[in-house]
Amino acid sequence: MQRLKTFVYTKEDLEAYRNGEPIDPRKTTQRSLARRVNVSQAFISQLASGKKTSRKPETAEWISGVLGVDVTVLYDPEKAITAGSA
Repeated sequence: MQRLKTFVYTKEDLEAYRNGEPIDPRKTTQRSLARRVNVSQAFISQLASGKKTSRKPETAEWISGVLGVDVTVLYDPEKAITAGSA
């Protein structure tokens, strides 16, 4: 799920911004994505950081749909998606 970092702002992005680097206007905030997918910001943060890797297939589809990319751009189709997680 590390690929999600390409689409959402992370702590590293904000730190770089504080150090004078430009912010990528193509990215969205974790809060905005979470609201649009109807999950918590903490969940999105955990996915982006790699601390959480399991999620429902529907959640994977919603995230990719909101971001406007195919689900395979974010998730490795060879890895199982756990049905018991958000």
